[in-house]
Amino acid sequence: MSVRVRFAPSPTGGLHLGGVRTVLYNYLFAKHHGGEFVLRIEDTDQSRFVAGAEEYIFECLKWCGLQPDESPRHGGEYGPYRQSERKEMYRAYAETLVTHGHAYYAFDTPEELDKMREENKTEENPSPQYDHRIRKKMRNSLTLTDTEVKELLEKDTRHVIRIKMPENELVSFTDMIRGEVSFQTELVDDKVLLKADGMPTYHLAVVVDDYLMKITHAFRGEEWLPSAPVHLLLWKYLGWESSMPKWAHLPLILGPSGKLSKRDGAKYGFPVFAMNWTDPKTNELTEGFKEKGFLPEAFINLLAVLGWNDGTEKELYSMDELIAGFDIKRVHSAGAKFDYEKAKWFNHEWIKKLNVESLKLKVKEVLSVEHIEVSDDTFLEKVIELVKDRCTLLPDFVQHAGFFFKAPALLDVDAVKPKWNEEKKLFFESFMTKLHAINNWELSVIETEFKNLATEKKIKPGELQLPMRIMLVGGKFGPAVFQIAELIGKEETISRVENALKQF
Repeated sequence: MSVRVRFAPSPTGGLHLGGVRTVLYNYLFAKHHGGEFVLRIEDTDQSRFVAGAEEYIFECLKWCGLQPDESPRHGGEYGPYRQSERKEMYRAYAETLVTHGHAYYAFDTPEELDKMREENKTEENPSPQYDHRIRKKMRNSLTLTDTEVKELLEKDTRHVIRIKMPENELVSFTDMIRGEVSFQTELVDDKVLLKADGMPTYHLAVVVDDYLMKITHAFRGEEWLPSAPVHLLLWKYLGWESSMPKWAHLPLILGPSGKLSKRDGAKYGFPVFAMNWTDPKTNELTEGFKEKGFLPEAFINLLAVLGWNDGTEKELYSMDELIAGFDIKRVHSAGAKFDYEKAKWFNHEWIKKLNVESLKLKVKEVLSVEHIEVSDDTFLEKVIELVKDRCTLLPDFVQHAGFFFKAPALLDVDAVKPKWNEEKKLFFESFMTKLHAINNWELSVIETEFKNLATEKKIKPGELQLPMRIMLVGGKFGPAVFQIAELIGKEETISRVENALKQF
């Protein structure tokens, strides 16, 4: 049987890096085994639907290079791939469960449910659940007569369908990461399977859809472990136990104080979403890794090793290497701590690793944001090759490459003034004459003329290189100063030295 995996997000907001890691592990597993990766939109809770969220999910996955084989956009033979478009099929399965005694109609009003929670609240149990004890006291098809139930249904009385959890059973499954996992059924409440609006809850929809879409493996976050007994029983009660996918519950990604959240990002100044997300209701912007200046290759790499390794000391992986080496059984069961400094290290390494052609468009984009236009691609390639090892995030190219295309608007004069004197000023005036006379504009020639003149003027070359750097780039950064002069050319070098001398 061909491997089929799925990622099933709700279109309710930004895509957290934990969600992207779940996509990644699904994708790597599918591609490693020559299978299919399915994206299914779980939009059954219409009250939480957020406009633009579905499009955002697709854009994030496109940027990450994690394109689905089947989805609402890509099509496929198991569609539709939005749960809201599959609404009519779920009731039949819920009714089957009722018919076989595994589920029941519950006619309780919101007021009756509130009253139940209040009357059954204790110090030990401050939030009573609708479980095997409570259901005997409520208004449902287990406590009402058949005639009463029939009349209520015929009147189209508002109701839900709940699973009837058995009282004293042990249900178990083998998790691909955690091994054998067991649950006592009496500790689990009777989850709603079909809501009053006819929409399924996650519990029913995920089982029905996984079965109909022939999903073979289901990887999801460990926060879904408490729901596993409900899903196990639904697979059994619907007669599909032999088709149940193999499960793996992925560890949490941890922040400074528990599960990584966007509050951590806001507090500590790092992104937690794949791409920028603006909440359409509050207009609140949450920064993304893409806009922060991360390469998708680095983002995927750092997520892959947040909870997984191939048993070696290797840290840098291309997508092809990840696909070839990925084994879900090597995912750790313990939470993985996110380290933003380490994340930046991955990006720095990938900037160094990528060839100039791969970086060119991205560098053009970040330069254009600062109104630095590039007209000569060959020149840009030379600049990128020269400075990329100095850049950690893509916006760093503005500082390290921008001055090659545009003279600095401000000079760090304060860095020069403490040791500036008339002698040095006269040196640079003489040096401009030397520069005008150079016919063969090469690094070695410029450097030789500079050092010879320094010797002649009896000034150490090292004392002159910082002012020269400030003149050309504006600050104490950049590659070797004579490399800069060679690249920006004779006219521009002379122009910048002349302008700087007016300010020193």
